[in-house]
Amino acid sequence: MSFVSSGRLALAASAMALVAGAAMADIRVTVAEYSSLTGPFFNDAAAAFEAETGTKVNIEVVPWDVLFQKLTTDISAGAQADLSIIGTRWLIDFASEDLVAPLDDIISDDLRERFVPAFLDPSIMDGQLLGLPVAASARAMYFNSDLMAQAGVESVPENWEELADAAAKISALGDDIYGFGLQGAEIETDVYYYYALWSYGGDLITADGTSGLGTQAAVDAATMYKGLIDAGVTEPGVTSYNREDVQNLFKQGRVGFMITAPFLATQIANEVPDLNYGVSAIPAGPDGDRGTYGVTDSIIMFENSPNKEEAAAFLDFVFGHDWRVRFDSGEGFLPVTSSVAEDPAFADDPVLSVFASLLPTARFAPTIAGWEEIAAIASDAMQSIYLSDGDSAIAPTLSAAADRINALLP
Repeated sequence: MSFVSSGRLALAASAMALVAGAAMADIRVTVAEYSSLTGPFFNDAAAAFEAETGTKVNIEVVPWDVLFQKLTTDISAGAQADLSIIGTRWLIDFASEDLVAPLDDIISDDLRERFVPAFLDPSIMDGQLLGLPVAASARAMYFNSDLMAQAGVESVPENWEELADAAAKISALGDDIYGFGLQGAEIETDVYYYYALWSYGGDLITADGTSGLGTQAAVDAATMYKGLIDAGVTEPGVTSYNREDVQNLFKQGRVGFMITAPFLATQIANEVPDLNYGVSAIPAGPDGDRGTYGVTDSIIMFENSPNKEEAAAFLDFVFGHDWRVRFDSGEGFLPVTSSVAEDPAFADDPVLSVFASLLPTARFAPTIAGWEEIAAIASDAMQSIYLSDGDSAIAPTLSAAADRINALLP
């Protein structure tokens, strides 16, 4: 990707600010839309901040799937906001172009110390704090307790072999009932495959710095998923189902098992509170390995922001305890600040406590340049495998994908 240089823009913006004299600065914040609650939350926070400080905050709410394109377009025009939510995995690309303002000397020590270190660490690069974790989650397996009981499945599967057996029994309950919900479209299609890859002992990048898709573990994991499809225990046409589609099937009581984030629990509580379900660890592989996907999104300050002091004050405000309780509970995210993690609303929650217990085994997307393109290659490979006849195409498809990824790796 190509970005405009930010140095001249920052100088020009600073000069304009001086000309404006004592006029109160307005700040702009680009926000990823996580749910229908995201916009109202940030707009309410902005109104409260303006009432307290006199600084107006203009909130731009952008659907997550187009956020990256929105930001790159704004950057190319030198028109980015003062603050923006980004996927933390994009941070290295933005930072390499000197687009991100280091926060170490801008925010207070008090604000920095509010965060759970594990969630703050992914935004620290070359010893500099380049962002604050605004959203965090891990992944776990949801199970429908009623479908398990109807199918005679007495315990939650501990490994993939047990899951295949349980999914077959649940799928036999009816034509519109599916044992295992397998995502095969759009954002995080690659991640749904990584759950299996990690449990089979594989990794995204191997110790020698090459793609893990070229390993036997990658083939074994893909073969296992393809086996579930061919056995008819997943929803038909998995490459037509994105994450939300599979979650909707689960909320309808039509899927026995699926893997996703804490926010599904919030949706269930709001939409289908009578659904009888539970949450457990992702199934283990043949040797007992397992792993979950840890995700953080960050809020960054752009280097060419002419309003860094006001933007820092808004960060301090919106990361206050009460605002964060509202945000995390509304969106279904894991707490990123220590005080919220200790709040009874989270500490005593039976679902969130399961997700929190999985964090020690969480894997994060590698902080390497071009990760979005690498993830897209992995997603395309899995879609091709899911659509193929039998499993003869698995190894060559993954090998070709690994070659493409290796050409991108540093």
